[in-house]
Amino acid sequence: MTYSTARRLLPPPLLRYVYHFETSIEQAVRGFSAALPDGSRILDAGAGETQYKRFFSRHRYIAVDLAIGDASWNYSSIDALADLARLPFRDFSFDAALNIVTLEHLSDPAGALLEIARVLRADAPLLLVAPHEWEVHQAPHDYFRYTRHGLEHLLRNAGFSNLEIVPIGGFWRLLARRLLNAVQLSPLLLKPFTLLIFGPLALLAAALDPLDARRDFTLGYRCLARKA
Repeated sequence: MTYSTARRLLPPPLLRYVYHFETSIEQAVRGFSAALPDGSRILDAGAGETQYKRFFSRHRYIAVDLAIGDASWNYSSIDALADLARLPFRDFSFDAALNIVTLEHLSDPAGALLEIARVLRADAPLLLVAPHEWEVHQAPHDYFRYTRHGLEHLLRNAGFSNLEIVPIGGFWRLLARRLLNAVQLSPLLLKPFTLLIFGPLALLAAALDPLDARRDFTLGYRCLARKA
């Protein structure tokens, strides 16, 4: 079940429990938006289908994407069709920026972060989410996975400071997701059986996540930073 389908079918508490990664991102975007003054000019760098636009009704939201990631997506809401390593905006044009599960799809992630920094005003915030242990997706435009140390390196080199890099779940959340992937990948005739076997195990695994204090096994990281 895709996340968009799950949002329609599952009650919110179960949705947050099963799709912890996606709902954690939405919570982060909501909090990021709430902290910005009305009328702030927001860059969504790698906006895809602009799914986060709804959180920025009080702001001037600008969506940018190259529109090559997923052939089935509707890119009609994009404001600017552009390579993130060559943004068509002047220096200091934006008050804040998002880059949500997009960095792995960029062949030049360092260049893209430099460009995002260039178009941000001084001390402007950036919310970035990047995967660590994730399946190949949107091939062939899927190039990298990131550790917290790699993200710190890229962000600091691009001119960002005040970094906060937080894993979104640990080993047990990761295991829960992989058990659900096993259901997803099973043949149609076997899905009822794999769901019966792996579904309860996935729910149990997710409940054990507080046991992982180090969180070196994680689906990905949420990063907050400011342009220095």
